[in-house]
Amino acid sequence: MRRILLLGCASVALLGSASPAQAAEPSRWGYVLATTAARSAPIASARVVARIATATPLGNPNIVSVLEVHRDRRGRVWARIRLPVLPNGSTGWIRRNTIDALHVVRTHLVVDLAQLQATLYRNDHEIFSAPIGAGQGRWPTPAGQFYVRERTRGFGNPFYGPVAFGLNARSRVLTDWPGGGFVGIHGTNEPDLIPGRVSHGCIRMRNDAILRLARLMPLGTPVTIR
Repeated sequence: MRRILLLGCASVALLGSASPAQAAEPSRWGYVLATTAARSAPIASARVVARIATATPLGNPNIVSVLEVHRDRRGRVWARIRLPVLPNGSTGWIRRNTIDALHVVRTHLVVDLAQLQATLYRNDHEIFSAPIGAGQGRWPTPAGQFYVRERTRGFGNPFYGPVAFGLNARSRVLTDWPGGGFVGIHGTNEPDLIPGRVSHGCIRMRNDAILRLARLMPLGTPVTIR
């Protein structure tokens, strides 16, 4: 196993500012249909800030979280998305026709690094909570606004537990995920270490908790780490 760490001339926002129970405002995401360039503005000549692939570093279909859409003066439709790049929180614009139909999610995961607790909301109501392991001082778990980009099972290594969620969050130092320091949420074969600051940046849960979360949290769910 590889080690890992609306339309119109004005834009219309699809997702407001984050709050602990933001699920009342649905989030939207779509599969990437074609490798494309993300630009700094919804203009074909704008600076390229990232390349968006059709697959993640783990080989899963890539999805993007869509924050707003915009039609330019030539009638071309753009989508502003969260980027899987440093610095965390970066966004960029891609052509709307490079992603599939948008899916709606009403869940929102909040990870509290001070309390070492993860809480999942759906439509403003708490539906899941569990203690977590987070990054050690040298390898902190990054704070910010992210989303669930992929879900993976069958690692063949009990260290990662039965299921893991890949985020678009990146570590500036170390992580257990491949492809350049991506941060994930996964199980563990060391449940006695949770809660605690025990990881290289990933968020760990006891296996029973990550399995419950897997039944409740769909792809595209916004994740607030604070």
